[in-house]
This record gives sequence, C-alpha cells and structure tokens, in this order.
Amino acid sequence: MMINYASEEDFDYIVKRDKHILVSLVKRKIAEQEILILRNEQNQYIGWMRYSYFWDNTPFMNMIWIDEPYRSKGIGKGAVLYWESLMREKGFRLVMTSTLANEAAQHFYRKLGYKDAGCLLLENEPLEIILTKTI
Repeated sequence: MMINYASEEDFDYIVKRDKHILVSLVKRKIAEQEILILRNEQNQYIGWMRYSYFWDNTPFMNMIWIDEPYRSKGIGKGAVLYWESLMREKGFRLVMTSTLANEAAQHFYRKLGYKDAGCLLLENEPLEIILTKTI
C-alpha cells in the first residue's frame, strides 16, 4: 500500500466518494495536506483519510474509507498508524477520532489503543463516541 497526501489530481476521486464534506472545502483540505490517499501496488485508488484539528490544536481523524475489496486486510490499520506517525513527527502527542455507537468502527479504534473520551448526542442521531489516543 502507498499513502500520500492528496493532490489536485485526486480531487475528482475524493468528491465522487466522500459525501460527508462540502465540495467547496476539498481543495482547501488538499492544499492544507489534510487528506491522505491510499493506493495499491498497481497505483489504483483503494481509499482515503481526511482529518482536521479539534480546538485547532489536536489532530482529529474525520473520515477513513477503504474500498470494499480491500477491507479486513490490515489497510485501515496501516493507514491509521501511518497518520499517527505523521502527527507525532509534527509534534503532537494526542490524536482524536469519533464513530457512531451503532458502527463497528469503535471496536477497530479500541484495538488500536484509542480510549473513550466522551460522547455527543444530536437529536435523532445515534450517540457519537469521541475517542483519543496518546501517541
């Protein structure tokens, strides 16, 4: 697997698949190096990761997506560990993410050492679990 910061060439791939971000924000996030692109050995897209900063000072993984044929092969784990190492190199010691309480992703993050740190309850939505990890 290859992981690189997204570039303008990746814009169409991202906006066609990531329905959780305004299209108008994608170019800014690419320019700020806040999207990582995952590719296989044949240089084909297999997923992406998008992050931001909680309170403007704590890296927060907003979204990780692995295309269906590549799931359960350790790619997501590798991508998260890679992102954590990037954040450590930038001087951060804590990272965050969240997942809905009705999603299996909470177990994935806990296996990687993330700990429950709180929750958010929005009207007519499942509980959002906030997770943190000291890196």
